[in-house]
Amino acid sequence: MTVVAPSAIKLLQYIGGEWVESSATEWGEVTNPATGEILARVPLADAAEVGRAIEAAAAAYPEWRRTPPEDRIQPLFKLKHLLEEHLDELGRIITEENGKTFAEAKAELRRAIENVEVACGIPMMMQGYNLEDVARGIDEIMIRQPLGVVAAITPFNFPGMIPFWFLPYAIACGNTLIVKPSERVPLTMRRAFALLEQTGLPKGVVNLVNGGKAAVDALLDHPKVRAISFVGSTPVAKYVYARAGATGKRAQCQGGAKNHVIVLPDADMPMATQIISDSAFGCAGQRCLAVSVAVTVGEAQKTFRDSIADSASKLRVGNGLDEGVQMGPVITPQSKTRVESLIGVGEKQGAKVLLDGRNARIPKNEGGNFVKPTILDDVPANSELADTEIFGPVLSLIHAKDLDEALAFLERSVFGNQASLFTSSGSAARRFRYEAPAGNIGINIGVAAPMAYFPFSGWKDSFFGIMHGQGRDAVEFYTEKKVVVERWAKEHSRKF
Repeated sequence: MTVVAPSAIKLLQYIGGEWVESSATEWGEVTNPATGEILARVPLADAAEVGRAIEAAAAAYPEWRRTPPEDRIQPLFKLKHLLEEHLDELGRIITEENGKTFAEAKAELRRAIENVEVACGIPMMMQGYNLEDVARGIDEIMIRQPLGVVAAITPFNFPGMIPFWFLPYAIACGNTLIVKPSERVPLTMRRAFALLEQTGLPKGVVNLVNGGKAAVDALLDHPKVRAISFVGSTPVAKYVYARAGATGKRAQCQGGAKNHVIVLPDADMPMATQIISDSAFGCAGQRCLAVSVAVTVGEAQKTFRDSIADSASKLRVGNGLDEGVQMGPVITPQSKTRVESLIGVGEKQGAKVLLDGRNARIPKNEGGNFVKPTILDDVPANSELADTEIFGPVLSLIHAKDLDEALAFLERSVFGNQASLFTSSGSAARRFRYEAPAGNIGINIGVAAPMAYFPFSGWKDSFFGIMHGQGRDAVEFYTEKKVVVERWAKEHSRKF
């Protein structure tokens, strides 16, 4: 039986600097994936309600864009300190609505804070360039200007971090913003916006709208929205990219992944095992940079297979707020069913179930969506699992005779989010860095997550667009270039 938490609430929208009741006729439920407890009711906004948020952002834009960059970043300095002061509180909210462990939730927030810190450098990062006397008495300059109203559509798996790939850069560059978080995990952004309220940001600069597909479509179709930032599955990323492009919007759309790690025989096997285990099973495998396929080369096959199975079998699974828990649940009962079904598909198609996490039962958390770490050995190259993003704690093992064959597995994948290599060979590492067809590369690193001052890259069906989130790419995305050619000399020459 589903239990409603005593603290369960009806969520408000944040529009034009005010918390307002939603006019939505449809509502969803926010559920704790570890307990099945209902935490809140979330409105699924229609186009009219999203339109009010867009109009509020549009009304705030003219004054905000004229605010000097030095003044625009002052609220971000305050936000950084508020996020740090409320780190544990926000971490608990993330764990309650997403399921990841408390330690993972706090680590996620550290990355959010890091992006706020980088965006505080906008007075430098947003600068253009100039050249005098491009012709006699004529000067030329390039300046960056904000776009206007922009929107971010963010996923369930990192409710605290991913919105901050976009929010601080968008507003520091002089844009006004609408955030539409996943309707599965709206509580983290609700609290973050309450903290934003304390920073002195003018009303309408940031707006929070909860909703589903109707809200997304309203953002994609509205003529006053200039740019869309999206993170989610590849099918939805393609949809968002195409629909945004059809109305002339900029779009950066991060899609799904099938991330490979190659383990060479000369790798430090205990280190590789620990790091790959953390990558495959951390956040219950629900991250776009999680290792999904380990390709063992030569004699590394048996050594790594045995060590990873032993390591994964010892992971403690449970409620992320409980002491000592190392892995939490997947997000919904539907996700649990899908992950377990895919394990069965892999088994039917020839994989050996080395470690089976299906039908997990966690004492005192029987209502949770738990799948324990699972390892499938000898997954056939033509198996459905070789190309499917499972998005759960499942690691597939494939064997290759050499690095050439291992790299060929990566080449065949339609995804290109991240790939890693474990080795002690500098030449192998350089070759991998040079040839691996992915946007984020790790060498003896399990999760090649870029720091905030680097772009969060992605290739092939893992990304649609040109400029990525974070760092300089974010500044490029949220500004447009204007080139100005000036002549003030009294003499006029037609010589060029």
